[in-house]
Amino acid sequence: MLASPATLRHLLLPAPPHLAFGTPNPAPPLHAWLPISRLAPPRVAHASSRRPRRRDARARAVAAAGEEAAAPAEEASSSGPTKFSVKIPVGDRHILVETGQIGRQASASVMVTDGETIVYCSVCMADTPSDPSDFFPMSVHYQERLSAAGRTSGGFFKREGRAKDHEVLVCRLIDRPLRPTMPKGFYYETQILSWVFSYDGIHSPDCVAVTAAGIAMALSEVPNKQTIAGVRIGMINDQFVVNPTTEQMEDSELDLMMAGTDSAILMIEGFCDFLTEEKLLQAVETGQEAIREICKAIDVLVKTCGKKKMVEAINLPPPELYRHVEDISGDELVKALQIKQKIPRRKTLSALEEKVITILSEQGYVSKDESSGPIENLADIVEEEDEDEIIEDGEVDEGDVHIKPVSRKPHRQLFSEVDVKLVFKEVSSKYLRRRIVEGGKRSDGRSPCELRPINSQCRLLPRAHGSALFTRGETQALAVVTLGDYQMAQRIDTLVDTEESKSFYLQYTFPPSSVGEVGRTGAPNRREIGHGMLAERALEPILPSEKDFPYTIRVESTITESNGSSSMASVCGGCLALQDAGVPIKFPVAGIAMGLVLDTQEFGGDGTPLILSDITGSEDASGDMDFKVAGNEHGISAFQMDIKVVGITLAVMEQALRQARDGRKHILNEMSKCSPPPAKALSPYAPVIHIMKVKPNKVSLIIGSGGRTIKSIIEETGVYGIDARDDGTVKITARDIESLEKSKTIIANLTMVPKVGEIFRNCEIKTIAPYGAFVEIAPGREGLCHISELSSSWLAKAEDAYKVGDRIDVKLIEINDKGQLRLSCKALLPDANQEPGSNKQQASGPTKEKIVYKDDIIKVTTRRSRRKKEGEPSAAENATSKTLENSTAENA
Repeated sequence: MLASPATLRHLLLPAPPHLAFGTPNPAPPLHAWLPISRLAPPRVAHASSRRPRRRDARARAVAAAGEEAAAPAEEASSSGPTKFSVKIPVGDRHILVETGQIGRQASASVMVTDGETIVYCSVCMADTPSDPSDFFPMSVHYQERLSAAGRTSGGFFKREGRAKDHEVLVCRLIDRPLRPTMPKGFYYETQILSWVFSYDGIHSPDCVAVTAAGIAMALSEVPNKQTIAGVRIGMINDQFVVNPTTEQMEDSELDLMMAGTDSAILMIEGFCDFLTEEKLLQAVETGQEAIREICKAIDVLVKTCGKKKMVEAINLPPPELYRHVEDISGDELVKALQIKQKIPRRKTLSALEEKVITILSEQGYVSKDESSGPIENLADIVEEEDEDEIIEDGEVDEGDVHIKPVSRKPHRQLFSEVDVKLVFKEVSSKYLRRRIVEGGKRSDGRSPCELRPINSQCRLLPRAHGSALFTRGETQALAVVTLGDYQMAQRIDTLVDTEESKSFYLQYTFPPSSVGEVGRTGAPNRREIGHGMLAERALEPILPSEKDFPYTIRVESTITESNGSSSMASVCGGCLALQDAGVPIKFPVAGIAMGLVLDTQEFGGDGTPLILSDITGSEDASGDMDFKVAGNEHGISAFQMDIKVVGITLAVMEQALRQARDGRKHILNEMSKCSPPPAKALSPYAPVIHIMKVKPNKVSLIIGSGGRTIKSIIEETGVYGIDARDDGTVKITARDIESLEKSKTIIANLTMVPKVGEIFRNCEIKTIAPYGAFVEIAPGREGLCHISELSSSWLAKAEDAYKVGDRIDVKLIEINDKGQLRLSCKALLPDANQEPGSNKQQASGPTKEKIVYKDDIIKVTTRRSRRKKEGEPSAAENATSKTLENSTAENA
């Protein structure tokens, strides 16, 4: 009803004096002096299904924050930036948190210091919201600046660029615990940037970065639900250590990264040397206590300098839309979720979703309550007959009575397509959870503890060194193992000023064809890097040391079909492929993914959390947890847990671990039935590797000037490569046994230690000088046979009796202080009257009458990432012309 002009004038006039408050004589408002004709017409609110613009909420929040920060900002402009700092106890030390001095234009920024390791983290939001989606638009970027350790890149490009695998893993550690704390309906794009500005080599920056991101998010305007923090837990001598140093981690049996709130766990990830479930739970409990103390200190800091949260920017779909979607699709949704195969079920759900979208966003929907209204009365019918009449002003008789038309058609409601999609996904998840809780059956008909059928086979690829195909339900992984030498090792560039390499690595590939879709292919994404590292950590503890198996091992896992738990299928397939390649593993391992329905009371349950074994893709998307556990029946080697709700308790985690152990036992039993079974022997196409030991001072003889000698050995024998190290370790990688033995003989002759009195047969004269001849007693080893020792009679010059290329028998008669060899041909002559040159031999290889000293195979480094110290470069890099001159002089 519109107000009349008289009423409007009365509303706009100032209040009477006895009702006026404030000043004794308040001035009337400006609009009271204006004529009524100049006043803007009042706004009339119309009911509409359209939602308010989110930009207004953002503007209101920014304005409110500006009013609150006005006074501190003015004070800061005159006295410098306001700085807040707090020390938080973590383990046996404190971390320093500072904010307000650096990065003041960001929504929030912090500097967190642990020892002399400093991590900077900032949080920023876009000015306008993104289009609504079921995925919170948050990105995380973590970078370890080499300048933090006083270094620059050793390559051509000196500036940091593409994120390294280690940095990608830290990005995931930051992202995964923060995402569950974000409210639904908040669509402002959020970016978290984290840089390591200082690194002392003692305190790891990754766990500090997780806590720094949690603090920055808590101080910002982002309306996250709870504060999070992260810690690392190690186990040294059966004692748990919070945020251990890098030196302590060298002796730790556990590497656990976890994050959570003051009351629950959000994320855990790590690996260990087959710890029991009980030990792992104790470690998590220790970490939870440390996280609780950190979160309490963060909350105190937030009350001091935190910004107002943008709660009013949260924009949820209309509540009635949930009821409408259930009314339209409820019965069909129940039938669709009973389809066992993934692709037919997905297509059915997609078709049903399109139907719901068409009705609610294009045709309009009439609720059941409105469609079943009372029967129309006579007045409605009469009014409908005259509905088309056009009545001009002044033509209405005074006696006519007109009734306001009421349409027989009910009001049709329209909703945005994005809202319908979001609600349909939530309703589908709700129905799936209800089916599991009420009926006790999952989409494929399994019970909560039941696993999918398992099938595995080896020796699929004849030319590969090892291969296996592991199939579990609709998830399938093809694992391939390649064996190689040291040159195949994966080099790693870290903040530490040393080169690091891995002799075992697993590469995980998830092509779009594995889920029947079309998508991008190329460089690995963050998910592929994370899943590959999880499978790699699960398999690494079962590998033999390099002493027993001196190979570099590469495992490729290609997911050819996926319906959940593909990373754990990579663990199972990789284990079988290692056995097929002949790698002597300690024992088999398997992996399983566990799911969770936390609130069962909502669907008629007793409230006890329901744990699901071997979850599928839909159960992962609709469930509350994705907990991957790998190991054997006695312990755990790797684990990763992501939570979709705001945390779980230790009791739920304990139940999941016990159920996962039973699942691993079943999988290992099925893997033992692999047909055809693993070969458990080296492939004929795999390289042959032999390790031998020589005297450290003889390594230069093997290498030669600029690597000339070692290259000639490789060319002559046909081996793949020879790695000669400064400690005397020589690793030969050959294509077959024949080439290996040939190279071993050459190296043995080069590095042999001759003894006085030894006789060498059929030796070639390499050089003739005026004072004698240089004779090669072994490849690369020469000695001087003086002209007086060439014959029992006098010779004017050596050329009178011998020429280059002749072969003679010689005896070693002296080794001087410099290691130079003195040979004699005369000492082998039967009598003094024998003619010179009669000791010549037919052309063939040199031989000796006594076995030359040669060391056996020795122990080498274990399968840890080797780091070369600054003073210990490889022997090949140290080979110079000076080395050649010295070695030649020694052999003379």
